[in-house]
Amino acid sequence: MSFQQGLSGLNGAAKSLDVIGNNIANSATVGFKQSQAQFADIYANSLYGVGGNQPGIGVSVSQVAQLFNQGNLESSSNPLDIAINGGGFFRTSVNGAIQYSRNGQFQVDKSGFIINAQKAQLTGYPADANGKILAGATVPLQIDPSDMAPQATTKVDTQVNLDSNSAMPTVVPFSVGEQKSWTKQFPVPVFDSLGNAHTMSNFYVKTGTNTWDVYTATDGKEITSAKVASAAQTDAASLAARAAYQAAVTAVPLVPANITAAAVAYGNAAGAAVRTAAAAAGASPAQLAAISATFGSAVPNGVNSSLTPDQIDTNISSVTEVPAVKSASLVFNSVGSLDKAAMLGLTPPQTLPVTVNLPVFPATGANANLAIKVDFTNSTQLSSSTSEKRTVADGYAAGQLSRFVVGSDGVIQGQYNNGKTRDLGQVVLTNFSNPNGLEPLGNNAWAESSTSGSPMTGEPSSGNLGDLRASAVEVSNVDLTAELVNMITAQRAYQANAQTIKTQDSVLQTLVNLR
Repeated sequence: MSFQQGLSGLNGAAKSLDVIGNNIANSATVGFKQSQAQFADIYANSLYGVGGNQPGIGVSVSQVAQLFNQGNLESSSNPLDIAINGGGFFRTSVNGAIQYSRNGQFQVDKSGFIINAQKAQLTGYPADANGKILAGATVPLQIDPSDMAPQATTKVDTQVNLDSNSAMPTVVPFSVGEQKSWTKQFPVPVFDSLGNAHTMSNFYVKTGTNTWDVYTATDGKEITSAKVASAAQTDAASLAARAAYQAAVTAVPLVPANITAAAVAYGNAAGAAVRTAAAAAGASPAQLAAISATFGSAVPNGVNSSLTPDQIDTNISSVTEVPAVKSASLVFNSVGSLDKAAMLGLTPPQTLPVTVNLPVFPATGANANLAIKVDFTNSTQLSSSTSEKRTVADGYAAGQLSRFVVGSDGVIQGQYNNGKTRDLGQVVLTNFSNPNGLEPLGNNAWAESSTSGSPMTGEPSSGNLGDLRASAVEVSNVDLTAELVNMITAQRAYQANAQTIKTQDSVLQTLVNLR
């Protein structure tokens, strides 16, 4: 007579209750995967392997298997909460040891590494300074907080429609300040090499049937006049006078008379340089006189003596105006599209794109000249209102990282306050041929084992890897209702096995009492 069957049944039922209790305890644990106690019957083998009618000697727990079926996804307010929708595990590093997890609750530590609550670092593919993902060896992902460097504008692609019914301007020659001398203007924001914003405006002037001239202004000043106004930036005498003024204002002790003299000297040098450049550009006597009135004996009471060189430049620039030079000529055919063959026949021949040199003035410390290729291809002349259809310019200001988001493909995209974006890295996922063979480590983590197979790591949404959902978490896959029912069943099984032991004990007592 044996108590083994009942005892093994008690152990099995107790183990089942342990598993069920653990499932219930973790029903609210993000990324938790429920377990299931699996049993096997036990039979004793005969000496010579001959089977017979054996009642069996009980039950054993063959394994406690984890069920890696998908848990529900719930939205979260944390942009670094990431849920896996499909197969795979997050790959994390703890002091160099690799672990795997389905819990995507992450945050950024003080060093910029993406970590979970246990300080395990999320791994993936890094990105270079230009935002190119370097797919290869996986490393702990680190958010680069550095600013985005500015990029100078080098090209502008613009597409406009010019009204074929437009009349020619009634005032000639072209002048930015005289609206009757041009038909329409369209501004375009551009940036210099330091990321300073400027406004390039293209003015369209109808010159005849199917012919238009284009003039360009920078920050409201026609570029030929702006180039003349910036002459002091390259004139040797002006540069020397500016340096003398700087020496006077930083001298110890400070001598006010020296500052006054230096300011007047700079005004004379800058004014003379601009007037010489204006004369070379074909300025009229009236235009030259306006420039002369800002420096030298024409300035009453030495007004420049109380101004800085920058203020003097502004005064001179405000009155500097020379004959404008067109940037491009556009010729259209009878169906309203650009006639490139006719444009080649112009003197000089006109091709697209055209290079427009915008002077950067007043000086910002950036390159003094901003060369931009302007392409008018696909512009039209049709019987509809003059309008801008599409304008795309490269270049942008410096930007600071304001936030970042994780895409379904795992790419971490940084968003900067200059309106631009840059990839900062890519989260990878890892899967196994036998996930049930993974070794549980606690803290929602598993480790590779001999029975799990080798890790297969790659980009989300590739192969048998799922995609990612940002601002979401994968909740536990425990079915609480089912677990409560299973608990009742396990309890009854425990009671039944205890009853078999009690019955065996009663039978044994009966035998002992036989005399």
